[in-house]
Amino acid sequence: TAIAYETIEDAAGRFPLLQPMSAIAGAMTPTIGNYYLQKPHGGRGTLLAEVLERRNGQVLVLGDGTVGWHAARVAAGMGANVIVLGLRPERAAEFRRAGADIRFEHASADALEKHLPETDLLIGAVLNPGARAPKVVTADMVRSMPDGAVLIDVSIDQGGCIATSRPTTHSEPVFVAHGVVHYCVTNMPGAYPRTSTHVLTAATLPYILRIADGGVDAVLADRRFAAGLQTHEGFVTYRAVAESLGLEERFRSLPAV
Repeated sequence: TAIAYETIEDAAGRFPLLQPMSAIAGAMTPTIGNYYLQKPHGGRGTLLAEVLERRNGQVLVLGDGTVGWHAARVAAGMGANVIVLGLRPERAAEFRRAGADIRFEHASADALEKHLPETDLLIGAVLNPGARAPKVVTADMVRSMPDGAVLIDVSIDQGGCIATSRPTTHSEPVFVAHGVVHYCVTNMPGAYPRTSTHVLTAATLPYILRIADGGVDAVLADRRFAAGLQTHEGFVTYRAVAESLGLEERFRSLPAV
């Protein structure tokens, strides 16, 4: 039995309670971007920071979930100009609370084409739970970015949301395509194992204890908990996972979900 804690949201439908790795990955992105924006590291030489009461650098966050929220909050706190492109306008208030200078706009190809030519750091944070991420940034869009700009495709663990992305490692984290530095490390939180372990343990331990105490029945008795069940009794119980793996014939939904 496998549990995908990322699918469980709080009762109000706000940001998922149990996305610790997404939160860490999102929080990492502005500092990683700042590092590779340095001229000696192939970047265009823009510092994402407030200097003498002036914000410097434009960060474009594509996605309004956990990764996007943490990325936007950290980038705004550093002093960058931050634009978030999302599909859920109700998230706008959450982002404004994270940083008064964060702009929230509807995600579209037109919005990308408008902002990318002036973007120093693009953060791809598009999630299709349990399935491959859609390619929402085309190669032509990447070409439109300034030389030395940086993009970080956090969605790379699920195939990436940027057409020019390919998986990289912590030992060789970046490559350059169309003049843009690409950071596409899979398992980004692995760079901070101590923090990742503490956060993941704190988030998952209550659920582990419930499973230990009540077994699978404890999972099936809670609709939100059961929504994170991916395999059960030899079947894939999450449709998007079955489709992404070509196992549609092994899909069986759970009565409790």
